[in-house]
Amino acid sequence: PNSFHFSTAVASKKPSSDESLIRVLESEIQFAEGDSSDQVVGTPSGFPFEVEDNPGTQTVTLTREYNGELIKVDVHMLDLNEDGQDEDEVEDNDGDNNNARIPFVVTVSKKDGPSLEFSCTALHDGIGIDSLSFRNPNPGDDELAYEGPDFNDLDENLQKGFYKYLEVRGIKPSTTNYLREYMADKDNREYLLWLKNLKKFVEE
Repeated sequence: PNSFHFSTAVASKKPSSDESLIRVLESEIQFAEGDSSDQVVGTPSGFPFEVEDNPGTQTVTLTREYNGELIKVDVHMLDLNEDGQDEDEVEDNDGDNNNARIPFVVTVSKKDGPSLEFSCTALHDGIGIDSLSFRNPNPGDDELAYEGPDFNDLDENLQKGFYKYLEVRGIKPSTTNYLREYMADKDNREYLLWLKNLKKFVEE
């Protein structure tokens, strides 16, 4: 019986490796809190979109109405250069991630009708449209739908026309500059939340 009690006592005590991990997590949380701000980046005056941001998710959704259309923008977390540069190489002296690529999808919907879906990337010097799809309201209809050519293969004037089409609907550099700032802030906030959840789990 004595040995049984002894093993139970040992099992209920945290391994020293767990205690060490908790200390490292606490240190990282303090460091992340120094980089993070309780204030979410303020929306610029005249910004035409409503911002929906749910903590714990990787995306932020912007919505607006424009001449009877619903414009929806799903923005994803920061993505470093495709060539796999280290973050230290990408950041400039101010710590701004100028070369970070922010992928986002713009959906322009007509009431109860089809929609246009643009896959885009916000770059430090503007916006790139990667692809363009035509979506029907019935998802089953899209199964074998013709997706069209690569956007970059379209006639140059057609490409310019679609860039202008998005611009008048609010997808322009001033919007993506705000998104860059907002998503960098969200990245910090989500990392801090993730660390705190990890610490809580290891402590229990």
